[in-house]
Amino acid sequence: MKLKLPSETVFHTIESTIKEYRKFAQQNISEAIPEMTIDQGLVLLFLNKFPEMTQKEIAELVFKDNASMTRMINTMVKKNFIKRSMNDSDRRRYKLEITTKGKEVLETLPPIIHHNRNSSLKGISKNELEQLQAILNKIRLNCQNK
Repeated sequence: MKLKLPSETVFHTIESTIKEYRKFAQQNISEAIPEMTIDQGLVLLFLNKFPEMTQKEIAELVFKDNASMTRMINTMVKKNFIKRSMNDSDRRRYKLEITTKGKEVLETLPPIIHHNRNSSLKGISKNELEQLQAILNKIRLNCQNK
């Protein structure tokens, strides 16, 4: 059996597509909010929707390990997007709160995200998107069912 080069596989296409989308999205976010990264924006969106979420739970949703998440939170605190304080009910955890500056970002971010998604999905039908979602879910489940 002949092994395909990595660049000849669907996985390469998936990864290169994600990288291109992130580059495109970051450029558009940076134009409006120069000191904000995509991942920092995601953290703000999750914290806004689920204010009691732990740092570990957010890390799972943004595909970051604990060390990377800690660095990102530290950066976001320094940039005054969020505030970190001791959690009164559990001293082992920190409480994360969105600052006024972070709330301003949350007003600016949604139209940019909509633009990024709509632009990148231009010309793709609802049916094609549903098929893609189903196929990607099958691949993910195949990988989880070792």
